[in-house]
Amino acid sequence: MRLYENEAKTVFAKEGIPVPRSFGVLRRPEDIDSMAGLAFPVMLKSLVLVGGRGKAGGVRRASGKDEALRLAGAMLGAKVRDYAVERILIEEAVEERGSCYLGVTMNPADFNMTVIASPRGGVDIETVAREAPEAIRRVELSANDAALPDETARSVAAFLAEGLEGGKEYGPALTDIVSRLYALFQKYDGKVAEINPLILTPRGPVAADAKIVIDGNGVFRQAGLFELLGLRGVRHDVSELTPNEARAREAGFPYVALLPPGRAKEPDKLCVGLVPGGAGYGIFSIDEVANIGDRFFGGRVAPFNFMDSGGGPSQATVSEMFDLLMDDETVDIVVTSRFGGISSCDVFIRGLVACLRRRRRENRRVIPVFGRMVGTDLPSAREFLERAGRETPEELEDLHITVGNRKIMADVISEAVRAAFERRGWA
Repeated sequence: MRLYENEAKTVFAKEGIPVPRSFGVLRRPEDIDSMAGLAFPVMLKSLVLVGGRGKAGGVRRASGKDEALRLAGAMLGAKVRDYAVERILIEEAVEERGSCYLGVTMNPADFNMTVIASPRGGVDIETVAREAPEAIRRVELSANDAALPDETARSVAAFLAEGLEGGKEYGPALTDIVSRLYALFQKYDGKVAEINPLILTPRGPVAADAKIVIDGNGVFRQAGLFELLGLRGVRHDVSELTPNEARAREAGFPYVALLPPGRAKEPDKLCVGLVPGGAGYGIFSIDEVANIGDRFFGGRVAPFNFMDSGGGPSQATVSEMFDLLMDDETVDIVVTSRFGGISSCDVFIRGLVACLRRRRRENRRVIPVFGRMVGTDLPSAREFLERAGRETPEELEDLHITVGNRKIMADVISEAVRAAFERRGWA
């Protein structure tokens, strides 16, 4: 569960991390008149659960009341990366002498606690990693201690200070913030705790932005956090959903995006959409696509999504699952698996074939589909697939389904990726 910026800053302040003075949250421009102690200049910050707000016009600076009213009127109701802005945080505009990045997360490969720091703040950390990897320090800790070792905190702070003009005078304060952010991450069962940017001001470092993502598995331990933020329970905001997630929810099947919406497609990387036959196969498929990509294809393969068809989806639901992925230009190929227990292989293959035929006839985008099906109603599913291939071979030329247990799914995935690489002429 991701916290809004104002919520994350409430947690930061409670745990001793300096944040800008907040004047409140408005839903209408005129709400600004009721904000006690309002002093300009101020920052207006759209409260949406996505990154990149600044580039999308979701963060603005106002020097006076008239400008704040005008900006608030323009920002409310506007969209930031497809998400409507319904609330705006108003806080003081702090004087900046420099900015850096600081984050804590967990490496999913080995569950090591990971501290990430960069003297380049206010920009996307993935961009920094790609363009200037020397500007990032990653420290992984195999121990799951509640507190960060003092030596590690000082080392990370020194790295930040050395990369910032005049940063050395902030060394002790930066060390304190590094320690507190790590402790906060551990205390609140974090998946991510991030400050970007952490601004150097005349009064010391200040967290100009704040991001906290709580691990859903640890929410049961966070009654105190919910009380602090005035939340009654786990929140499933519509604004948390990507466009694809919202579309899947409307269609009635679980879907989780693995890549941020709006992220530029990497031209030399293969993006694999997944339509598994259940949650277990979905998780396996994600892991296996990443594993095969790392082992055999130089890390140039990325799983695009998690999806679960659940028990007994209709033909229409199956078709929509494939439509969703083929409508997204980021996806290069689709890997699917049908291990029929409750679900019928016959219903599945009819839904998939109907999708491909319709898209061909409507001149819509079709990408290769590779997969395997085995289990319930397999004889009728095989018969239908063979007949469909004879009847409409051109419409189904990109469909590659293995029937039965002749291949394991790892081999199906490997062959799918290899075929896609060969199709593009990649080494």
